[in-house]
Amino acid sequence: MIGKSPNREQKHLFLPNLTDFINLDHELGLLAEKIDWNFFENEFAPLYAMVGCPAKPVRLMVGLLILKQVYDLGDETVMSEWVSNPYFQYFCGEAVFQWKFPCDPSDLVHFRHRIGEAGVEQIFAQSILIHGEDVLKEDVSIDTTVQPKNITYPTDTKLAMKIIKKCRKIAKAEKVKLRQSYKFVAKNNLRKANSKSPKQARQKAAARRKIKTIAGRLVRDLQRKLEEERLAKYQSEMEIFEKVLNQQKTDKNKIYALHALEVSCIAKGKEHKKYEFGSKVSFGTAQKSNVILSAVNFKGNPNDNKTLAKTLDQQERITGVRAKDAYTDRGYKDQEIGGTKIHAPGNGAGKTKYEKSKARKSFRRRAAIEPIIGHTKSDFGLERNYLKGEIGDAINAMLAASAFNFKSWMRKSVGQLIFVLNYVKYAKQIWHQFSGSPKTDAVICIY
Repeated sequence: MIGKSPNREQKHLFLPNLTDFINLDHELGLLAEKIDWNFFENEFAPLYAMVGCPAKPVRLMVGLLILKQVYDLGDETVMSEWVSNPYFQYFCGEAVFQWKFPCDPSDLVHFRHRIGEAGVEQIFAQSILIHGEDVLKEDVSIDTTVQPKNITYPTDTKLAMKIIKKCRKIAKAEKVKLRQSYKFVAKNNLRKANSKSPKQARQKAAARRKIKTIAGRLVRDLQRKLEEERLAKYQSEMEIFEKVLNQQKTDKNKIYALHALEVSCIAKGKEHKKYEFGSKVSFGTAQKSNVILSAVNFKGNPNDNKTLAKTLDQQERITGVRAKDAYTDRGYKDQEIGGTKIHAPGNGAGKTKYEKSKARKSFRRRAAIEPIIGHTKSDFGLERNYLKGEIGDAINAMLAASAFNFKSWMRKSVGQLIFVLNYVKYAKQIWHQFSGSPKTDAVICIY
């Protein structure tokens, strides 16, 4: 059953309300009043049963997801920060200050599974709509980036060693006696394989081959000694082990992590980072306001041109407005998709002087998407994705984009508030300076 947030209007007999000792003009206070929390209540209500123990309030769970991403925290660390920060509690709908965790950190995992990709898209939509309707009329800039997964740098030796450890674990759980555990043999070969000496190149190559051979032996030993019923329980793992041991350097759709099969190897041509392991994300941003209007995750490494349709479709689905013009880099080509004209840099042949000037300005504005992507990575959790599976990739990408939009709105709102307060202070100074003089009427008009 869906839970309810506490009533803020009802005063507590012994404890002061949060509104009595916090600054409501704080960025989180302003954002809390701007977000339409009833929208989330109505959207997520069908996901809850009508009977049973009440769940945590929807506002609390959505607020924790937003705070976690805006301040780049983890599921556990956001709970610790929530207990010590009254602004966090006010944002999540609390009426009085609390001294204990609002929920277990694992509840955030369950809530993400409950609302799914469609629910997170609703949070993303709210982060766009709070900026006003003007951003929906702007042209868009589109670019792709890599969302790295939380895995170690993959090598055949690392994967083979993990297979050896997993085989030992399965044998221990099923009480199967292996022909040989290779515990010390594998450890010594791993030490040789990681040697930094250039004189031991042959020994390093031989040690790596030996580790891979040992992994294959343990897999086959388990397949022989496990009964059919018990082997069926580990059939999917055995298939993954065999695929990893048989894959070659030039193969496609390789496995780079045993626990994250969706990870792909993507080369973006970066000098400092030749290969990145994760998924590709396509961003669409408003050209003038720099609001992120779409964030779509793709499995594998599709060509950038093949990501355009889904990126534009998500923007139209969320905002209800289809972009007329989209500007890209040289990795794309000029085309038209669903009524949207895609513009890529070219030599300008066949264009008038006005069209060339307009395109040049738009392509210069398109360059603003690069630092936007950089901020989503460094500040809002896109640099390393800890969520599981392909759904976790899509959810993390949209939450990072939502956090960027929310933070951008908070900065603008606080900046406008400071400007108004400074203006009022300056006007009051002028009022006191000219009060009682013939110029008072003019000052009153200005004020």
